Amino acid sequence: MSLDPVVGFFVLGVVAGLLRSDLKLPSGLYETLTIYLLLAIGLKGGFELSKSSVVTLLLPITIVVAASAVTPMLAYQVLHRLGRLAHHDAASISAHYGSVSVVTFAVGASYLTRKAVPYDGFMSVFLVFLEFPAIIIGVLLARGLKRDMQWRHLAREVLCGKAIVLLVGSLLVGWIWGREAGAALVPFFEDMFKGFLAIFLLGMGVMTAARAEDLRKVGPFLIAFGIAMPVVSAFGGVFVGWAIGLSPGSTTLLAVLYASASYIAAPAAMRIAIPQANPALSMGAALGVTFPFNVVVGVPLYHGLTEWFFGVMR
Repeated sequence: MSLDPVVGFFVLGVVAGLLRSDLKLPSGLYETLTIYLLLAIGLKGGFELSKSSVVTLLLPITIVVAASAVTPMLAYQVLHRLGRLAHHDAASISAHYGSVSVVTFAVGASYLTRKAVPYDGFMSVFLVFLEFPAIIIGVLLARGLKRDMQWRHLAREVLCGKAIVLLVGSLLVGWIWGREAGAALVPFFEDMFKGFLAIFLLGMGVMTAARAEDLRKVGPFLIAFGIAMPVVSAFGGVFVGWAIGLSPGSTTLLAVLYASASYIAAPAAMRIAIPQANPALSMGAALGVTFPFNVVVGVPLYHGLTEWFFGVMR
């Protein structure tokens, strides 16, 4: 079966939630698992970065980040002009879809590992740099360059949030010490990664089911958007990955990143920068539609799309 077993735990959580089971992860455990996943992904990226030349990654990072700006700007036009959403809501949702999901990235990496498809560990570096540019674009779309904008407060919320701090911090630890010096950490942060991811996805399934009511609020247009936008963004990721010379495995992960939508960093930033935006719309679309679509259908789809594109371009 092509579906990764960890996805089965996500489906189990959704079913349990829809059946109104009393199953749920304690808040402390959920927080711990979030920290673990962020540290594990960053550390692995740092280990790989210690074997690479940082200078050679500067141009690819610049291209990947610049190209990612297309997603929030395109999403805003679709939501505001076609969907007739309010200016601030369209900007907020665009920021969510331009940013990235660490968990979706983890599911993509797990899928490739199971398929024995090699990919570069430095993809975690792209993950770090793709976390916040779209949030800034979303704010500019909503408010423009106004003097009263609390940029320092927003920058602190985004750059000092747990996602960025843990990803960048663990990446630096892995880069400075390297895999050899950090060998004792490998069994915990790499060998046990998939087990912890399965438990986390179980909790995410329950949480997604709890947001089923939000789907009524977002309406059919946003549901369609939450499925179509990731596919369009993924194709952009495939093209960019191929253009900068990434391997098919790494290109698949870039497509997964472009297709994902943030539900950790973006909501916190939007709450500060665009307080008038309705969070039920953005979270309902990102967590209620796009996340389950990407986890169950999207990751295998983007891998297949990558293989097809690389085959055509040979």
